[in-house]
Amino acid sequence: MQLSAPKQITWWIAVIVAVVGLIAALVTIPVLSGIAFWLVVIGFVVLLLGTIVSGM
Repeated sequence: MQLSAPKQITWWIAVIVAVVGLIAALVTIPVLSGIAFWLVVIGFVVLLLGTIVSGM
């Protein structure tokens, strides 16, 4: 398996989702606070997929 750097847009989407999850874990946001952990996990999964799948 050959790894590659994710595209810049993929990286930014992953960072934004993870940061929103982190903020939702620290500050009470009615809709997002319940799924804050999963938002961080989704951000890291997007980053992982961007590294594994070429062209993403």
